[in-house]
Amino acid sequence: MDDIKEYIRSLPKAELHLHIEGSLEPELMMKLAKRNNIEIPFSSVEEIKNAYNFSNLQDFLDIYYQGAAVLIKEEDFFDLTWEYLLRAKEDGIVHTEIFFDPQTHTERGVSFETVINGITNALKKGKEELGITNHLIMCFLRHLPEEDAFKTFEMAIPFKHLIKAVGLDSSEVGHPPSKFERVFKKAMDEGFLTVAHAGEEGPTDYIWEALKLLKVKRVDHGVRCMEDADLVKYLIENNIPLTVCPLSNIKLRVFDEIKDHNLKKMLDRGLNVMINSDDPAYFGGYLLENYYQCYQDLNLTKEDLRKLSQNSLDACFY
Repeated sequence: MDDIKEYIRSLPKAELHLHIEGSLEPELMMKLAKRNNIEIPFSSVEEIKNAYNFSNLQDFLDIYYQGAAVLIKEEDFFDLTWEYLLRAKEDGIVHTEIFFDPQTHTERGVSFETVINGITNALKKGKEELGITNHLIMCFLRHLPEEDAFKTFEMAIPFKHLIKAVGLDSSEVGHPPSKFERVFKKAMDEGFLTVAHAGEEGPTDYIWEALKLLKVKRVDHGVRCMEDADLVKYLIENNIPLTVCPLSNIKLRVFDEIKDHNLKKMLDRGLNVMINSDDPAYFGGYLLENYYQCYQDLNLTKEDLRKLSQNSLDACFY
């Protein structure tokens, strides 16, 4: 490992934008498919890796949901989460706030309890054995009706002591945050914090809606905020964290190459940005690799790297 990678690894970092289902590596997908006798449309790890070469959000989501089909038992969700935590430890992550998508599993007949118990048992072990503190964030799938989100929210109530916040993910375009204003209000009434994906593929209006209607404490992605000077001013004045995911943005063609990414401009402008890996098994790198590629291609300084890591720690839901 070269000196700068070792420096990045040594920085204490939080990861605040990580979909646990998106950390399903091809090897684990094959292992779980065999263990659970699940038919998947791939005959080898190499075929799965080739399928990970997609070029837009919808193609990614198609393979993402196919992969999730191998997650059936509590043990599967434990193994998935534990493998992520081991990589997080290698990358110098000291705190993580993991997204999970219960609707992806409950609509397949997997119980909410199975999902959350597997994940939280691994998180508990990670805290005890690896020293990685954590929170869990339950996301609603925005391409599904609001009614489905309400049903999922009711399932979550018995486990509310295990869930810190609710979020909003999946296909952004055509599914504005306002679609979920009522269920987010109910979540806030129950004491949950709120976050939402906005301003990745969707317009800046979606960021405004997330802020004003969903009362989010953090904006996930938010890279298109730079198109709206008033929005940038608001985000800076209110110190709203933006959980940016550089390699994800490249893989999904939000930007063509890392050198085109606006992370450095956002940082220099005074926005509260930080680096995350999003769905690292699919997007070509965990947190350390995201930091490293940004360092190389955006000409980040060591001070920039330190600032990004400090921003991540300051934005945690302690």
